[in-house]
Amino acid sequence: MSPAEAVPSAAHAAETANERLKRSFSTWFWGAMIAATILHFGVFAFWPQLTAEDISFQQAEVQTIELPPEIEIPPPPKTIARPATPVIAATNIDEDITIAPTTFEENPVENLPPPPEEKTQDLSAAPTFTPYTVAPSILNRDEVIKAMEREYPPLLRDAGIGGTVRVYFFIDETGKVIDHRIDQTSGHQALDDAALKVADVYRFSPALNRDKKVPVWVSFPITFQVR
Repeated sequence: MSPAEAVPSAAHAAETANERLKRSFSTWFWGAMIAATILHFGVFAFWPQLTAEDISFQQAEVQTIELPPEIEIPPPPKTIARPATPVIAATNIDEDITIAPTTFEENPVENLPPPPEEKTQDLSAAPTFTPYTVAPSILNRDEVIKAMEREYPPLLRDAGIGGTVRVYFFIDETGKVIDHRIDQTSGHQALDDAALKVADVYRFSPALNRDKKVPVWVSFPITFQVR
């Protein structure tokens, strides 16, 4: 083999796959076009009745409905009125208007109406709000604890049933309990009755409104529980 014949063979061996595809593209393209043309002519020759499916649609005609005469159609709502523009009216005011002076000579004290009578409220009648700055405090806590142990209903204590009773106390200016009643029940009548018996033992210091001793209504809890 001559050197001239060996050069083209070496160049052909060095050709890449991409280059071979580019070189054969025109052959494949025209071959595919000819095959597609023959296939289409064959389909129309053997199946001439083959047609595309009709996918068109029709819209139903909108019909108007006439309402019977007994049905009344309400009128359209009225338009919202715009805010009225204020108009300044012209008023003639007499500049000579004077107010007569009020003197004791023309209105003597003897002719004045009497002052309203002050109604004194009975605070002890029912629990009510009473202002104070220093709340009353319990003075005999040990006696209260012993009274709670003594008045605790045995049946409820043995069953482990307890509860809290809030009791209203009306305390006078000296700290003495004048009245007491149930504020919030415990849910057990026996515990409520025992709490009222314990309330008889309480002794308080007087409440103060600033530096003055005042009668007050206060509410204290009495709790019965098994230790």
